[in-house]
Amino acid sequence: MGDVLAGIQATWEFESDSVLIRFERGIRTPKLLSVLGERRIPHEALASVMLTPGKRGTVVLRAVPRSGADPLMEAAADQLKEACDPYRLVLPAERETLAEYYADELRARLSPDADRPADRFTVAAPPPPLHFKAYDGKASFDGTHVSFRWFRTGASSAKWKAGDQSFPVAELSGVEWRSPEVFDGCLRLLRDGGTPGERAQPDQDPAAVVFGLGYGPVHESLPFAAAVLESIRTTSAVPALAIPSARRDPADIADRIRHLGELHQAGLVTDEEFTTKKAELLAEL
Repeated sequence: MGDVLAGIQATWEFESDSVLIRFERGIRTPKLLSVLGERRIPHEALASVMLTPGKRGTVVLRAVPRSGADPLMEAAADQLKEACDPYRLVLPAERETLAEYYADELRARLSPDADRPADRFTVAAPPPPLHFKAYDGKASFDGTHVSFRWFRTGASSAKWKAGDQSFPVAELSGVEWRSPEVFDGCLRLLRDGGTPGERAQPDQDPAAVVFGLGYGPVHESLPFAAAVLESIRTTSAVPALAIPSARRDPADIADRIRHLGELHQAGLVTDEEFTTKKAELLAEL
């Protein structure tokens, strides 16, 4: 097609095998869309195309992604607000006829398997490195490892006892993202087939960071979750080799040992746990 359809806060460029969506970087544009910048959606990633009436004299053109085609939408799990949906294009009502034309053109290019879940991701996730600050720690992803570094003022004693974490992607089975806009928001790395009810609470789980007001916003934590999920799906099943961690800052180690001592004195850490963890910290020097 090669045509461009400009809407409110986004522009769709129709190509022979995909739709290139570019988002505006304005004050009124949701931060998630501004951060995404642009996304290329192959026709094979679409399940259907809809055109519906919008609010205040607008119409909405929406491409519905196939289940399993887009890591961002898989991680979001239907938690995004309507305004943050990257598959919606809002247009003035007078452009309805033009929008219907492009909707028909897209429908004609859908895959014969459009009504079935995709067997692989065909929409790219934001590339690493990525990081964000949650309430109880900082999460980082370099493409092969997800790391959590706990904050002294926010992390639970269980996480301090476990220490900072680094998870090879090859050892992960999935990602659970709960929007920071709900009271129990978190990002949890899944390493087994257990059900959610069998897992520890996120604030006690060293494989999770918890969100709070002003921490882990959607535009930072969701692209992070999508990138990790994509990497998990595309990583070889061969077990990852252990990679020695970089030497830590001695001042940071000293601070961790001091806090460990405080936990020990408060009775939150046993003598054996204190001795073992202190030895581990000293070995990182």
